[in-house]
Amino acid sequence: MKKVFMVISALFALAASGAAHSYDWQPLPTTAPAPANNPTTRAKVELGKALYFDPRISSTGTVSCNSCHNVMEGGDDSRPNSMGVNGQTGGRGAPTVWNAAFHATQFWDGRASSLEAQAIGPMTNPIEMGMKNHDLVMQRVAKMAAYKTMFNAAFGNQQMTIDQAAKAIAAYERTLITPNSAYDQYVKGNKSALNKQQQKGMALFAEVGCVSCHSGAAFNGQSGLPMGTLMLMKFPTFTDNAYVKKYNLAADKGRENVTGKAADNNMFRIPTLRNIALTAPYFHTGTVRTLDEAVKVMAKTQLNKDLKKSEVADIVAFLNALTGPFPKQVMPRLPVTPGESVVVD
Repeated sequence: MKKVFMVISALFALAASGAAHSYDWQPLPTTAPAPANNPTTRAKVELGKALYFDPRISSTGTVSCNSCHNVMEGGDDSRPNSMGVNGQTGGRGAPTVWNAAFHATQFWDGRASSLEAQAIGPMTNPIEMGMKNHDLVMQRVAKMAAYKTMFNAAFGNQQMTIDQAAKAIAAYERTLITPNSAYDQYVKGNKSALNKQQQKGMALFAEVGCVSCHSGAAFNGQSGLPMGTLMLMKFPTFTDNAYVKKYNLAADKGRENVTGKAADNNMFRIPTLRNIALTAPYFHTGTVRTLDEAVKVMAKTQLNKDLKKSEVADIVAFLNALTGPFPKQVMPRLPVTPGESVVVD
């Protein structure tokens, strides 16, 4: 069994020690790590990209991976709750796919140990993509001749299995990273990359204790951890405040929904703060509309601190510096089935 790490946000040793200025600020790597059994190749990425954008792997032919994790914007769908087949909405907002390769586990509750495992989960979720099983997914894919050629190029055969599909989608998602933000340039030595307010916000981000959870290159507390390592935090930690009720923060049991254990109540994977300015509304609830409000909510519910308006503005300015340049995305030409539909039975 993989070792489980649980971050309890009430423990803020770094902030208490006054070590904010000596914090190890890390730039985002320019390539994402890939498992030994799924090295990233161009052919896999091209196949994975096509599958990622293809709505025909949903029961109604209307929902693709990109529907909820839109790479043409912030990597989410800007909705409080993501919409699946037949207009159904789930109970959580979609986390961004940008820089998801740097998470040790996937989904808000960490239930998938890898990008590969995450990639195929929504396909058979009745609310999300609605396919009855993965065999039916691959039966549809196999009807499209061009996919056979792409699978052969990627894997050297035409077996066209769901495991291969998962590996291809994950390979594409590992290209969705955004290094070289203003923050990255700053920590690499370009001290003019951040303005004075952003530098002030960066120091404050550490001093108030945000780095206790949002640490490492991806600001997700998971940098360098082996794939499958579960890193969770309690959210909300401090519940005696108006925000918890106002934004319905404690209703979702988080990891407890997976394990059935009361100790996992309200335990969630730490989200990345990379490109956080582009992924409103915030939190798994999608109930907080603005970034400045999200900063105030986090300070109170996780650190039990009330920030001044100027402090919020400084931290938000720093968070805006975590937006990096996005690799160009060209919509793929998807395989077709001339003269018939693979969606209509």
